[in-house]
Amino acid sequence: MNLSIAYSSEVAAARANAAPIVALESTIITHGMPHPQNIETARRVEAAVRSAGAVPATIAVLGGTLHVGLEAAQLDRLARAGDVAKLSRADLAVCMARGGNGATTVAATMIAAHLADIPVFATGGIGGVHRGAEASFDISADLHELARTPVTVVAAGAKAILDLPKTFEVLETLGVPVIAFGQDTLPAFWSRDSRLPAPLRMETAAEIAASHRMRRELGLAGGQLVANPIPVADEIPTGVLAPVIAQAQAEAEARNIAAKAVTPFLLQRIFELTGGRSLDANIALVLNNARLAAEIADEIARAR
Repeated sequence: MNLSIAYSSEVAAARANAAPIVALESTIITHGMPHPQNIETARRVEAAVRSAGAVPATIAVLGGTLHVGLEAAQLDRLARAGDVAKLSRADLAVCMARGGNGATTVAATMIAAHLADIPVFATGGIGGVHRGAEASFDISADLHELARTPVTVVAAGAKAILDLPKTFEVLETLGVPVIAFGQDTLPAFWSRDSRLPAPLRMETAAEIAASHRMRRELGLAGGQLVANPIPVADEIPTGVLAPVIAQAQAEAEARNIAAKAVTPFLLQRIFELTGGRSLDANIALVLNNARLAAEIADEIARAR
């Protein structure tokens, strides 16, 4: 069986011309934001990638076909769809085999990006170790994907609803480079400072691109995580968010919400408890990550 990947016209042209491409996930559209903010944000993120000199490739499964890059009409339909699977490594193949529709998480987007020879991926925040994982064993597949798939992922750290110390400890154990961009501490999604020291720090897209290339030269498995802090003007400080996250977490536990339903529930409750401020910050950090990812992709393309 030969895998068929459908490329958008823009991505196909970029591949033919060896132009820089940035992979983008689709769960932020289907599971991360309400309509119409989801389609508006998706278009703004794609525009941010283009304005920084690269081509956006939003990834999703439509009718069983893996799409790398979506046409405008496909993006709009996905944003309005109500029954779209949330795909990670475990269920990507099943969705495709059944001819289904699915939005890709960080892990599934990394897999698709690697298949399409796209070295850089921009997202909001990665998944990780959930609070209480010592009892639930709820740990995102994103962490192991970073350890096995050679894609550079630009994110605002891990989602702040997670157990951040344990998340970064697992990444260290798995040998994943975690690079803070321009600061000595790791960001915490909506907040610039998690108060956790960064294992590595880099100042430019060129440095990050050089590290990506060197990993390939060394034959090292896996990618690298670039933790890009949200802009100062858009952040919600950790002290403001901590009690909000604690309340949302307590409500999730009281309702026995688990597995893939946890993150969407927590994000929605935090949105409600912050009066929408968390969504504004989420949009700002994704745009910021898209711009940095485009710069890194351009540096890698130049070196090729």
